[in-house]
Amino acid sequence: MNDLSFGGFLLRAALSLLLVLLTFNPSGYSYVHMVADGFPSVTPVEAVLGILLLIGWIVFLGATLKSIGLIGMVLAFALCAALIWMIVSWGWVSLENTNALTWIGLVILALIMAIGMAWAHLYRRWTGQATVDEINEGQ
Repeated sequence: MNDLSFGGFLLRAALSLLLVLLTFNPSGYSYVHMVADGFPSVTPVEAVLGILLLIGWIVFLGATLKSIGLIGMVLAFALCAALIWMIVSWGWVSLENTNALTWIGLVILALIMAIGMAWAHLYRRWTGQATVDEINEGQ
């Protein structure tokens, strides 16, 4: 259970992508669209789904922030923004194609969270150094 396989990383990536796309996607079939259609009233099903999604976001973002930190997340987003800029400058995607840019951004967000969920394993594999959580004893 200490080693991260490629399949383990793919599972983390799939779960983070599922979380991101269930929350919002440009297709019109997402939690945001579901709630927006009936706003301001919220059904019990929407409330339960919203709480489940919130728990997922707290787990994934919490683990990502704890593993790569805020600076790591900012650097990851900056790198991804530069990659999108490069893709647009090469003409592969137009700035007017907001749907494609939104999908790319959502996938990038999911990949950053997947990397954050797997970072301790990846860091140990790449550097040979283990990371540990700090515990304040006696408090």
